[in-house]
Amino acid sequence: MIKQVSCIFGIMLVFTILIDPAYAMTQLDRVDITNPRLENAFGSKISDHVNVNQQVQISADVKNNQDKPQDFYYLVQVKTQNNVVVSFQWIKGKLDPGQIFKTALSWTPKISDAYTAEIFVWDIKVEASTKSWQVDPLAEHITLKITS
Repeated sequence: MIKQVSCIFGIMLVFTILIDPAYAMTQLDRVDITNPRLENAFGSKISDHVNVNQQVQISADVKNNQDKPQDFYYLVQVKTQNNVVVSFQWIKGKLDPGQIFKTALSWTPKISDAYTAEIFVWDIKVEASTKSWQVDPLAEHITLKITS
């Protein structure tokens, strides 16, 4: 009888693992950042070669991979080919479980150069009483090359 129960338990355990795989989501897998692109003011994709003084939207899709809501900051840092930061902007949002959010921040190149836009998605908490910040990356950052 014990052997039969052990066998049934073993089969149920294997079946459960195969049907409902348990995995540990890493810190940087909580959100996906995909489809980095430049868009015009109307949301249409444009090439990565833009004119000086041409306003563009630095866009990406952000997906919550968790089964709970997630507050986030979408940050974009634009650097010249000499690694000089010329723009740093962010927006704050909240993603429902499984939600995909199309994000965008505007930027205008002021001089002709080869730029790199770095896109980050972080959870940032501010403790008012101690004036301290806790920065928690939700995904690996991605880059987008822009020529002006």
